Amino acid sequence: MDHDDYMRLALAQAALAREAGEVPVGAVVVLDGVVVGAGFNQPIAATDPTAHAEVVAMRAAAAALNNYRLTGATMYVTVEPCLMCVGAMVHARIRTLVFGATEPRSGAIVSMASAHEFPGLNHRVAATGGVLEDECRAIIQEFFKARRATARTGDPE
Repeated sequence: MDHDDYMRLALAQAALAREAGEVPVGAVVVLDGVVVGAGFNQPIAATDPTAHAEVVAMRAAAAALNNYRLTGATMYVTVEPCLMCVGAMVHARIRTLVFGATEPRSGAIVSMASAHEFPGLNHRVAATGGVLEDECRAIIQEFFKARRATARTGDPE
């Protein structure tokens, strides 16, 4: 499998978030070619502000590996991670981050900060963006377009 294949798995997770009424972001954690964790945004359902797709996927991976360190793992996520998620990746020792679409408002890799490169960090996460960018951007844009339409009319589109 390649970056596109793993990102498609993350997009499938994002679709689960959308179906649950959550912002459609999905993530998978891969170690040695095996998906060891997957997750989608669920802060509303979990009543947990930290239940972003990346954190959910890292929690699943840590449980599967019985280790809070995910050394050598690659995180695939449909949208550029926020500051909290980048911090969690650093603490988990994620080796590589691969993301789809940038997040201009809160993205902490290339948009509002380069948090993975902050001085003083004891671990660096390599980052690559733009994988299946159009598909990743489309699922988010379609979600918010539908939400805005519902807010205006009171009826889902």
